[in-house]
Amino acid sequence: MSCNAEAELLARCRKGEAEAWNELFDRHYAAAGRFVFQLGFDFIREDVEEICQEVFLTVIKSLHSFQGNCQFQTWLFRIALNRARDYRQRQNAAKRGGGQTPLSLDNVDPENGFTIDPPSSLPSPDAVLLNAEKLSLVGQALEQLGGPCQEIIELRYFGDLSYEEIALELALNQKTVSSRLSKCLDKLEAITRTLFSREKKTPTSV
Repeated sequence: MSCNAEAELLARCRKGEAEAWNELFDRHYAAAGRFVFQLGFDFIREDVEEICQEVFLTVIKSLHSFQGNCQFQTWLFRIALNRARDYRQRQNAAKRGGGQTPLSLDNVDPENGFTIDPPSSLPSPDAVLLNAEKLSLVGQALEQLGGPCQEIIELRYFGDLSYEEIALELALNQKTVSSRLSKCLDKLEAITRTLFSREKKTPTSV
């Protein structure tokens, strides 16, 4: 979709056109679902669907604040990052408090028939760390890393954003993005190696 066409679609959404909102969701719901799925190393389908519902509710409420200084999907992924972290915090709080993890309010929407495409089983060329066998441990390592490092790695490798898009989103220049990403990957590698080492030392039952 061209930038002009998407700008026109967003303008129609701001006017409250139901058909425009449906088109926007159809275009971006699956991508948001894949992104959220990859953010949570132990998210199940119901978790992803509930987070996506929160993401698009936020989009509906906050579309007026989107200034168009980056691609809409970049802005959408940033919202998804925040909603996924909020969801994770609620999960952890529920576990610590002995409560129950929130369940999906509506696993299948009969009205719009939204579905989430499963993520590709093929790793991206520049994301060798994220292979299927080690994804869970890498996810744990990202959680330990936290902060700006977790954010920039998730935007680059899970959101598949370019350096230019990340620079716009985080208000940084591209050289800073490159430098920060390199340093953060070094930190992630160190944490991941420690986790892998512990995993190897853990005896397995026969």
